Amino acid sequence: ARYRTTITLRRRLGGLAAVAVLTGGLGGIALAATAGARRTQSSFATFEKSTNPSDLNVSVGPPGGGSLTPTDEATFDHEVASLPGVRRVASFMVLDAVPETPSGGLRLDTVSSLEIGGSLDGLYTAVDRVSVVQGRLFDPARDDEMVMSADLAALLGVRVGGIVPMSFFSDEQTSEPGFGTPAVAPTLRRQMRVVGIVVFNDQVVQDDVDRSTSRGLVSPALTRLLLPGTSVAYHSFQLEGGASSVPTFERAVIGLLPANSTYTLHVAATTAQKANRSARPAAIALGAFGLIAAIVALLVAGQAVARQVRADAETAAALRAFGASTRTVVLAGTLDLLGAVGVGALLAVGVAVGLSSLSPVGPVRPVYPDRGVSIDGLVLVLGALVLVAVLAATAVVLTARGAAHRAAGGDREATLRRSVLAGFAARAGLSPSGVVGVGFAFESGRGRNAVSVRAALVSTAVAVGLVAATATFASSLQTLVSHPSLYGWSWDSTLIASYKVPPATATALDHDPDVAAWAGYDLATASIDGQTVPVLLGGTKSELGPPLISGHDVDHDDEIVLGESTLAQLHRHIGDTVTVQYGNPDDAPIYVPPTRLTIVGAATLPAVGFPSAFADHISMGTGAVLSRGVEPPAFQQALVNPDDNFNGSDVVFVRQRSDLSAAAKAADLRHILGAGNNALQADPSAGGDTLTALPVERPAEIVNYRSIGATPTLLAAGLAVGAFVALVLTLVASVRRRRQVLAWLKALGFTPRQLQATVAWQASVDAVVGIVVGGTLGIALGRWLWTLFARSIAAVPEPTIPVPVVIALAAGTLVLANIAAAIPGRLAARTPTANLLRNE
Repeated sequence: ARYRTTITLRRRLGGLAAVAVLTGGLGGIALAATAGARRTQSSFATFEKSTNPSDLNVSVGPPGGGSLTPTDEATFDHEVASLPGVRRVASFMVLDAVPETPSGGLRLDTVSSLEIGGSLDGLYTAVDRVSVVQGRLFDPARDDEMVMSADLAALLGVRVGGIVPMSFFSDEQTSEPGFGTPAVAPTLRRQMRVVGIVVFNDQVVQDDVDRSTSRGLVSPALTRLLLPGTSVAYHSFQLEGGASSVPTFERAVIGLLPANSTYTLHVAATTAQKANRSARPAAIALGAFGLIAAIVALLVAGQAVARQVRADAETAAALRAFGASTRTVVLAGTLDLLGAVGVGALLAVGVAVGLSSLSPVGPVRPVYPDRGVSIDGLVLVLGALVLVAVLAATAVVLTARGAAHRAAGGDREATLRRSVLAGFAARAGLSPSGVVGVGFAFESGRGRNAVSVRAALVSTAVAVGLVAATATFASSLQTLVSHPSLYGWSWDSTLIASYKVPPATATALDHDPDVAAWAGYDLATASIDGQTVPVLLGGTKSELGPPLISGHDVDHDDEIVLGESTLAQLHRHIGDTVTVQYGNPDDAPIYVPPTRLTIVGAATLPAVGFPSAFADHISMGTGAVLSRGVEPPAFQQALVNPDDNFNGSDVVFVRQRSDLSAAAKAADLRHILGAGNNALQADPSAGGDTLTALPVERPAEIVNYRSIGATPTLLAAGLAVGAFVALVLTLVASVRRRRQVLAWLKALGFTPRQLQATVAWQASVDAVVGIVVGGTLGIALGRWLWTLFARSIAAVPEPTIPVPVVIALAAGTLVLANIAAAIPGRLAARTPTANLLRNE
C-alpha cells in the first residue's frame, strides 16, 4: 500500500484523472441524454396534469345544424351532471365577436379564423387551465379584459396591454340578412384590453387543422352580459375514472341527447396521443444519442483503463517475480483504478444533473411547469452502476490476465504481433513514412510504450457513424416533410365549404380533362369497438384515398381501413373485425346499429376536419375510412336537404394531371372553384357560403418537426467534437509513448518532415477506417432509426441516403484527421534522439 501510494500512484495520477474525466464527461452526457429522452417523452403528460384537464368535450346540436334550444340545453345539462362518475362539468360559450377597424367598421375577414368565448363555471381557468406565457389572466369581475393565443394576437396586430375594439352580437343577429352592415347593430361594444398571451392545453401540439382557428378568452363578467343571446358551444367533463371511463360515459351521454340531435365528441386522450407522437422524434433522437454516447463512454473509458493496465505491466511483472499472488497483483493494480472509476461515475451523475435543465426539448418546453434541474433516479443510479460495473470488470480482467504467469517481459516483447496491413503496405511499395504510420495505427505496443490504438479507431468510427446516421435521419425527415403523400395527402387540393361542397363541383370535376382523379368524403365520428373514432365516409373502390401502409382499400360496404395508431389502440390487426355504431335506437333514423366490419388495411390518414376543441378529426395514424353504405337507407334519407346545394360531400380530394405546370394547375383549380361558387352565389339559402381549396394541411408530427430542429445534429456534433479531441489526445499519447521508436527512426535517417508524415499517415488510416466502418454502420443505423420513427408516427417509411452529404463527410473526416495530426506531428519532429538513445 505504501509503495502504491508513494511511488506508482504519483506516476499514474495523470492517467487516473483521465479515466475519471472520460468516465464522468462521456458517461454524464449519456445519462443526461437518456434522462432527457424520458423527460421529453413524458413532457406533455406532466404539463397536462398541471392544467387540471378534462376527459371529454361534447358539442350537441339539433338535426340540420345550429344550437339546441335553451330548454333542451338546460335539460341536457341537468341530466348529464347527474350521471354517475361525473366529477365536474364546465361549459364554454363561443361569442359572436367581431373585431372593429379603427374607423368603426367590422373586420368580417377575421371571423372565420377566430374563436372568442367565455365560461361561467371555470372552463380554461379552473378546468383545462390556460398557461399564461406573457402578462396575466383577466380579472373575472371586469368586462373589458381578455387573454388570447399568440396567433390571435398576431392576426389582430396587438400586444399585451393593447386595445382591441370589438362588437358582440347574438346568435340570431348573425343569421339576419343585413349582418355585417349598419342595419344590424351589435348587442354590445367594448374596448377590450389584452392583458395576457396564453396557451390552451390542446394548442401546445397542433396540426394545421387546429392552427386554422385562433382563440381568445373573455371574463365571466362579459360572458354573463352576453349569455341570453349566446348558446353553449360545448361541455367539458371530468370523470372519476379518467380516460378509462370515457367509452362508457360516451354511451350514457349519447343516450341522453334529445331525439334526432347531432353531436360531436373530443376525447382529451386523443390530444395527449398526438402530443406524445409529436414528442417522439426528439425522444428517439435523445435516446439513440444516449445509447451511442454510453457505448462510446464505455469504449473510450475502457481503453483508458486498459492503457493504465498496460502501462503498469512492468510493475505487475516485478511484483509477480517477487512472489506476489495473482490476487495481490490484481488488488494492487486495480485499487486506484477502481477509485478513479467511482469518482468518474459520481462525476457523470453530477454532469447529468447539471445538463437536465436543457430538457425537455420539443413544443412542450415553453409551457413545461418545471424546467429546472431534474433528477431521474432510475437513470442516474442504473447508469452509474453500469459504468462502475463494466469499467471495474475491465480493469480486473485485464490485470488478472497480465498477472497469470510469473514469466513476463522479454518473451512477450518477442512474440508481439505485427500489423498485417503494415506488412502489406511495405510490400506494396508505400513510402517509409506510410509503412510506419500504418503500423502505428494498428500496433498497440507493450509496457510503457503501449498505445491505445483501438481508442482512436473506435472514436473515429463512432464519430463518422453518428454523423452519417444523423444525416440519413435528417434526409429522411426532409423527404417526409416535402412529400405529403408520405403523411396522408396523396392528392393536390382539398375542396371544402362551410357546409357542403355543392354537386355542381362534382359535375365540373367529371368533365375536366386536367383532373386525373377525385373523390368526395364525409367527415364524421363513430363508435368503433366502444371507442369514439373520427372517420372518413366515402364510396367503395374509390379513385382517390389516403395512402396505405399495408392491406388494401375499402372495396365493399362491410370493410374498413384504420389508421395505424387506431389499429394499435383497438388491439386489432388486418383481417380482424370491429363493431361500428352511431347514436342510439331512440334517435332513429339518425342511427347506425352495431355493424361488424372487416379490417382490410392500415393507412396514413390526412389531417382534415374541424378544430379538435369541438370534435376529433382524422390525422396521420388516427381515424378510419369506411363506406357510406354502412349507413342504413333511412339514415341517409333523413340527412337529405331540400336544397340540393347542401347534399354534396363535406370534402372533395382532387388530384390533377402530373404533367401540368404549377400555373396550369392553379388556373384549372380556379375554374373548378368557380363552378361551385357560382352555384352557391345563386342560392339565397347559402348565406354567402364559399367553396375554397385547402393547401396541404400538415399533421402535428410534421408541423412540430422543427421542435427537434437541430437537436440530433447538435448532439452528434458534440460527440463528433469529443471524438476529434480523443483522436488528438490519442495521437499525442502515441507520440509521447513512442518517443524511443521515433528516436530510432530519426537515428536511421528519418527527417522531421518524414516524422510528421508518419503521424499524418497514422491519423489518415484512422480516418479511412472510420469512414469505411463508421460510415457504413451509421447509414444502416440511420435507416433503421428512421423506419422505427416513421412507423411510430404512422407515416409511410421511406428512408433516403444523402449521397452528397456522405461524400462531404468522408472528405471532411480526412481533412480533420490531418488537422488533428498537426500538433502531434510537430512533437514527433522535435524528438531528441541523443537523450532517448544514450542508454541503448
